This record gives sequence, C-alpha cells and structure tokens, in this order.
Amino acid sequence: MSYFGDLISTVFDRRYRRVRLDEVDERTTESLCNALLSSHGEVSGVTLARNLLDRYAGMSLGEKTEFFQFVTHDLEIDPDAVISTLQAYRDKPGKNTYRAFAAACEPRRQELARRLNQVPGATGQLVAMRKDLLGIMRDRPVLEPLDVDFKHLFSSWFNRGFLVLRPINWESPAEILEKIIAYEAVHAIDSWDDLRRRLKPQDRRCFGFFHPAMADEPLIFVEVALTKGIPDSVQGLLADDRTAIDAEAADTAVFYSISNCQKGLAGISFGNSLIKQVVSDLSKELPGLSTFVTLSPIPGLNKWLGDAGSDAPKSKNNQALAAHYLLEAKRSDGMPFDPVARFHLGNGALVYAVHADADTSENGQRQSNGTMVNYLYDLNQISQNHERFVGEKTVVASDAVKTLSASVTAEA
Repeated sequence: MSYFGDLISTVFDRRYRRVRLDEVDERTTESLCNALLSSHGEVSGVTLARNLLDRYAGMSLGEKTEFFQFVTHDLEIDPDAVISTLQAYRDKPGKNTYRAFAAACEPRRQELARRLNQVPGATGQLVAMRKDLLGIMRDRPVLEPLDVDFKHLFSSWFNRGFLVLRPINWESPAEILEKIIAYEAVHAIDSWDDLRRRLKPQDRRCFGFFHPAMADEPLIFVEVALTKGIPDSVQGLLADDRTAIDAEAADTAVFYSISNCQKGLAGISFGNSLIKQVVSDLSKELPGLSTFVTLSPIPGLNKWLGDAGSDAPKSKNNQALAAHYLLEAKRSDGMPFDPVARFHLGNGALVYAVHADADTSENGQRQSNGTMVNYLYDLNQISQNHERFVGEKTVVASDAVKTLSASVTAEA
C-alpha cells in the first residue's frame, strides 16, 4: 500500500515538477482562489492549487478564519440562479435545463476543493483543513455551510469502495505503529511494550482502513482479542502477565477498542464497514469463532446521571444503573443518549451484558464508575436489529440486561 502510494506520488511529482514556482505569488488569497476557479489548463491549475495550499499551511489562526469566511460567503450559491434554473427545468425538463439547475445548486467552493485536490498529497491537506474549520466553527456557526460542503465531498472521496483494509501487526512499518499509539482513543497505549502486547501475540489482531491518497495514515482501526468465552474486564484483556492462547482455540472475537484517527473526517462513517469486514475476514481465517462481541466503554453514563440531578434513577447496583441508562436514556430525537450505544446498535448489535468494575482506569471510573458493556454481533440478527433500531428506535437487548434495567425502575 505504501509502495503503491509512493509510486503514484512519484509519477505526479515528475509530471508537475517543472511547473512548481520558486517565487512567491504576490496575489491575494482571494485572487488566487478566483484564478484557480477560472483556470482551464491542467498544469496552470495544479500550480495555482499548490500555491494556495502552501499559503494556507503558513496562515495564522486569524488568517485561516478570514479564508474560511471568504470561501463561505463569496463562493456561495446564487439563490436567484437556483430559482430561475429550477423554473426553467420545470417548464421544459431536459438534459440542458437540468444541467443548468444542478450547476446553480452547487456552490463554487465545492469546485475549489476539487481543484485543490489536483495536487498530489492534497487530500490529506484538505482533511487537515476541515479539522481547522471544525475548531473555528464552534464560535462561528455562520461557517457551517462550508462544513456541509466538506462533508459532502469527503463522503464521496472516502467511500467504502476506495478504502483498503490492512492488518496492523508488530511487523508493520514503525511510522504506522507510532500513529497507532498516538491515535488510540479508548485505552491509552503507554509504551512500545504495551503496543507489542496488543499486536504481537497470536491471539491478538488489529485492522485499519486506509485510503490510497493517504497511504500511510490510518483512518480508523480496531483492536481485537481472541478469547475463550466473553470477557468482563478490559484489564484482564490487557494484563501484562496474561497467558496467550492459540488463535485456533478461540471461540470469541472481542472488539475492545475502535479509534477514529482523522478529526477532519468527523461524521464520515467507517466503523460500520470496518467491523463487518473484520468479522467476515476473521470468520474465514478462524472457522472456530462463533461469537463476536465488543467490550465497550459507557462514556455518557456519569454525565447523564449528573445532568439528571435529583431526577436521576437511584440504585446501589452500578450494573443496573448502566443497563437502565443504555435502554432508557434517550435524546430528544428518541435515539440513545450514549454515543457508543448509538454506533453499535446502529450497526445491528444488541446490548448483551453489563459488567461492573470492568475498567479500573481513571478514565473508566470518570465515565461510568468502571462499568462496561458487551454489544453482541449476532450474524443471524444484524440486519433485523439494524432495521428495528433505525426504523423504530428500538434498543434490542438480552433478557438479562432488560431485567437489570427493570430493577432500577422498580426501586425508584
């Protein structure tokens, strides 16, 4: 994958090396953007795009904010053109009137992003640009239309068909392993020894999605433990002195950590496809696997209890509180309050079991008093569970979890 990416970059670099500019283009950023949008030559377009990306890389936070304001407001759609071309299409439907309407509906800033993406390596730079935008946008919601356009483009550019699933192991390139350490978002990797314990034993797996335009940057990765039975403690899974088992002896695959790596791709869903692909690949590699579960954090539990104040359910049983939260705590739109629950239930999993004292780390205590949950991916029920969750907002759960939840209701 890295070799392929290097090869493509080399071809493009040789093709366009002659058009790189040694002199700084003195035109304003706005002028460069308009010049790029009006450019008809491929070589001149790449030169302008490269200049713009280089200039953006050197901007201060204030300058980036001004750039985003320009792109949002000055490269917007023309509402009058949208209305008039729509009327023309309604009056005389056809290829030409539809083309005019479609062109009027697309803001020029989308085409600007496409033209910037002509430069080799620009895809990663545009992802980083959206990361900047998301940070700036928190205080400037007027920039939100620009983010809608970024998300629209990235949803196409990072479509599942373009993603490559790669195993990540102890023999993977050091630059990839360093990024796994840096991007781990659920259970921090404290050292290279810690990473080796997660990747090298034969009962451990790690898989990541990569994109050809960002060949050495994982987009998302999942860490998997192969076990006998369903675990109830993440510390047990990650213990320094645990005894590894033969992969062929395992009957359960445990997804214990899923980390999104690129903040600039927030809202672009990879996890659903990743888990399904890993389940498929592991099933082929190890036919003895019969159970696929997670051991997941419950990040919103204590926040929900705190926000509820005196109205929060009361119980001395942390498992029961967690079960009640997972089944009953809902947002205003009727979806579960917990983000991890929304993710796995949306994938077609069910709430299988809740475990107290399953995560003794500081983060685990802060989020949920150490309580964790198994989401079960029953291959025969995934589609049905997904449809019930999406269509009816039904949280599918085991009888044991339902009983725990009901006990809180009874105590209240």
